[in-house]
Amino acid sequence: MEEKIYKRKIFDEIVQYLETRNIVVIHGARQVGKTYLLYDIEKYLKKKNKKTFYLDLEDSRVLEILNQGVESFLNFLKAEGASFDKKTYVLIDEIQYLENPSSFLKLIYDHYPYLQLIVSGSSSFEIRSKFKDSLVGRTVNFELFPLSFQEFLVFKEKKIDLKTKLTTYHLDLLINYYHEYLWYGGYPKIVLEPDVNKKEKYLQQIIDTYIKKDIRDLANIKEIHKFNQLIKILASQSGQLLNIAEISRVISLSKQTIENYLFLLENTYIIKLISPYSTSAKIEVSKKPKIFFYDSGILQMLVFKKLTQSFLGSVFETSIFSQLVKKYGRKNIFYWRNKNQKEVDFIIHKKDKLIPVEAKLNFTGFNLRTMGAFCRKYKIKDFVIVGLGKEKDREYYKWPWEI
Repeated sequence: MEEKIYKRKIFDEIVQYLETRNIVVIHGARQVGKTYLLYDIEKYLKKKNKKTFYLDLEDSRVLEILNQGVESFLNFLKAEGASFDKKTYVLIDEIQYLENPSSFLKLIYDHYPYLQLIVSGSSSFEIRSKFKDSLVGRTVNFELFPLSFQEFLVFKEKKIDLKTKLTTYHLDLLINYYHEYLWYGGYPKIVLEPDVNKKEKYLQQIIDTYIKKDIRDLANIKEIHKFNQLIKILASQSGQLLNIAEISRVISLSKQTIENYLFLLENTYIIKLISPYSTSAKIEVSKKPKIFFYDSGILQMLVFKKLTQSFLGSVFETSIFSQLVKKYGRKNIFYWRNKNQKEVDFIIHKKDKLIPVEAKLNFTGFNLRTMGAFCRKYKIKDFVIVGLGKEKDREYYKWPWEI
């Protein structure tokens, strides 16, 4: 029986580039669904009677052929039935395993216009260390994250129109499902697994594989024990200001080493450091970034070593950050804090528009004066308080699926 493939939101963005000459590059963490996304793209192309080939570079035999060079690759495709009399699509999974993917892709793009490449890589850190400037203008890049809540509902096969006015029944249902999304996170395999014990085991496997392969092998980190300490401390501080000096003291690592590790964690899609929003560095006093994890399930496993059903503010705030990233992009999210310590959780800066967002589990507990201070300073009217309370009696109150 053919395994069911659920459509990801990013799919529609990618297919717009399949008739161009651009090399499509899909970045993302391990287990977020890059392979299944490639399968879905291949299925789409086959329905349009396009000639396709799927290559997995975790297969050492295929990897060896591509590492021998472009001629070896072309001979392999011909042996597999390629005729090259019309446009041929080649989907390559785990492109970072190539010894020199940059040179390989550049040669294909420059000399073989009838070949359209769609490639994925588990680690943007590893891809970037091998992709050189020679690919500028030849690629179009996409980032795949764990499931958004809307995608979570698709994977759960729950057809609820989020754009219409909700009945009490559907609102209760959505809140319960968001609790599940909040507790367990958005990795596809975790969402599809009904058993909580297996969810925990699979999440731990994702963490262990990340530590052993992406970090130990790709980044060549020797002090794995201290790296483990660091990532656990960071998880306990998700949503807080990052104090590198304090962490350095606690785990006896130099500031430079911690900064290097943070770079790796960001570029392998585990964490994101968000900067304070300001149009003037002289006015906004805090230069420390805030740290967020992309997935609340991974966060809970690192902090508690198990999945809990506790309503922790940091876990809820992490899930809202994750939602905002998937909608607005990770480069467009900031926080705000002024010299009087007034703080707004998130500032979305999209083109010329600013949207301040506060995450409060039950809509209560936010400081309207703080929000007012930001709005007056930047001369804006609209703001959002996002929560899960049923009493949504203010225009600026929004449920997570409305942001």
